[in-house]
Amino acid sequence: MQVFATFIIILVVFAVILIANAIRILREYERGVIFRLGRLIGVKGPGIIFLIPMVDRMIKVSLRTVVMDVPPQDVITKDNVSIKVNAVVYFRVVQPDKAIVEVENFLFATSQLSQTTLRSILGQSELDELLAARDKINAELQKMIDLQTESWGIKVSNVEVKHIDLPVEMQRAMARQAEAERERRAKVIHAEGEFQASQRLADAAGVIESHPISLQLRFLQTLTEIASEKNSTTIFPVPIDLISTFIDMYKKSTDGNNKKK
Repeated sequence: MQVFATFIIILVVFAVILIANAIRILREYERGVIFRLGRLIGVKGPGIIFLIPMVDRMIKVSLRTVVMDVPPQDVITKDNVSIKVNAVVYFRVVQPDKAIVEVENFLFATSQLSQTTLRSILGQSELDELLAARDKINAELQKMIDLQTESWGIKVSNVEVKHIDLPVEMQRAMARQAEAERERRAKVIHAEGEFQASQRLADAAGVIESHPISLQLRFLQTLTEIASEKNSTTIFPVPIDLISTFIDMYKKSTDGNNKKK
């Protein structure tokens, strides 16, 4: 009787173990890739999954977006500048069966592919393009990596170049270039202002020439401005035509005296 009870207990324990191995619960973001006797039979989940003990084997795959940091890479740009660049890659598994069957370790494979593609794409670009056209570089990286990971059932949604580490000498050269560019712009703006001012002065001279009385009005306005400052000295502009009469009289008298001599 005791032997029979022991046998029953062993059977119950064995049944519990079989049931525990046969039932799997997958979360909403998980999928189970099922192999039966080594053959792929499909993808199941989420929820409760029933497996045949000792026959079926399940591998869990997460469908959530993976944020992978690409370590700094030594890159020589198209214009022969040595830089260090790191990036971040956003991707997710869209076909769990391919991610398990087509590649041994899709996380490691994607990381290595991202590093090599980063060096390749940035090596074909010049430094100014890397600094000014960051969005274009990111889009090209995303397209190239996604094209190669598509056969693995992985979708690369975004690639961002995070930091570009420039040599100290290059940073100094770029600082001098930026300073020279600012000086050039300042000189151009100053010259443009002088040119516009000269145009306005020429227009004002044309108005005064066509209306001589406006020059006298300008004289009176200048006197008003000087008087408003409470100065002890008042400058009164005298027209040149008024003085020219006396100059002509002086010249005539001088010429007459010379002829008499």
